[in-house]
Amino acid sequence: MLAVEDWAEIRRLHRAEGLPIKQIARVLGVSRNTVRTALRADGPPKYERVGQGSIVDEVEPRIRELLQAFPTMPATVIAERIGWTRSMTVLKKRVAELRPVYLPPDPASRTQYVAGEIAQFDLWFPPITLPVGHGQSRTAKQLPVLTMVCGYSRWAAAVLIPSRTAEDLLAGWWQLLAGLGAVPRVLVWDGEGAVGRWRGGRSELTAECQGFRGTLATRVLICRPADPEAKGLIERLHDYLERSFLPGRTFTGPADFNAQISAWLGLVNTRVRRALGCAPTDRIAADRERMLTLPPVAPATGWRCTTRLARDHYVRLDGNDYSVHPAVIGRRIEVVADLAGVRVLYDGRVVADHERAWARHQTISADEHVAAARALRAERVGLLRPAPPAGEVEIRSLSDYDTALGLTDEAGGGVA
Repeated sequence: MLAVEDWAEIRRLHRAEGLPIKQIARVLGVSRNTVRTALRADGPPKYERVGQGSIVDEVEPRIRELLQAFPTMPATVIAERIGWTRSMTVLKKRVAELRPVYLPPDPASRTQYVAGEIAQFDLWFPPITLPVGHGQSRTAKQLPVLTMVCGYSRWAAAVLIPSRTAEDLLAGWWQLLAGLGAVPRVLVWDGEGAVGRWRGGRSELTAECQGFRGTLATRVLICRPADPEAKGLIERLHDYLERSFLPGRTFTGPADFNAQISAWLGLVNTRVRRALGCAPTDRIAADRERMLTLPPVAPATGWRCTTRLARDHYVRLDGNDYSVHPAVIGRRIEVVADLAGVRVLYDGRVVADHERAWARHQTISADEHVAAARALRAERVGLLRPAPPAGEVEIRSLSDYDTALGLTDEAGGGVA
């Protein structure tokens, strides 16, 4: 093969020096056909190895027949059908090259989000163990993080919630929407037990979720199973949180976690996004303007129940017992709790107000309630016990007790 330097020199002598082909061949000691080939070539000569073929070439027609009939047939099944006994690596490589020819095209659509139209929600389970007080810690499976991303502006928000129950999830959901200041027209969820699931070719929502969305006058859409592209924005946010938010951070409790993630997302929302060409803060105003306004009356969220206060003047909520003022023992009371606190009402009056305990199996008592219960017990015991008779009480001689117990001798001379 002609060397690159000879090729370059031939072209220089012919084009720059004007030497004829015969003279160039004589000067460089090559044939005239070699000179002609070098002058016709547009680029320098390069070595190309002649292909030797592959052991799969002879069975390729049979592979094509199988793929034409069954485009998704696995390579292992193809090997069995054609009686392949040699290397599976080369066969799998050839099947991978041929399969796209027989599969129907699957183009990826470019999703365009309209202002105010969609927000995606999901639960994120960070790989951490968080202290929750009372000497307890809870893992991510027990303490999920509710996340939100608006489609048009890419505005992100998140809040740690105590559990995946409908009461806590709806309370956290409302907290995110209230912080946003508006309600997107479509709220997209993956299949979540407290929200709903995909069934029978449509979204099937729980009764609690139906009441929640009815108050907001919006639509809740459950994604089809095995369709991660439908909520790609929220999935990318979770990946970003794990790579950029968690590393190097420690948390003293749920309140500290929520404070840190809120401050961090506030900074993230000011950063320019490549897909937008601007920051979410530059779009959020237009996004909110096209959303629905918040309802005049907040939806019913959190824990709400009515019961009669028992004699021990404690109510149980999410595995913990909270004290109530004993003055309303036996009365009908209303227990109202959210992510932060637990309140007990009687006839519209607050008779207990506690901070929500995220630990389990705890007894939360207010000093005022304990003192009031002690005073009521003392008063009741005083009413039931008869008063001593008036006048001086007789003091019995100790010898009378000795005689009654048989501790004196027969002569009456005292203790034996």
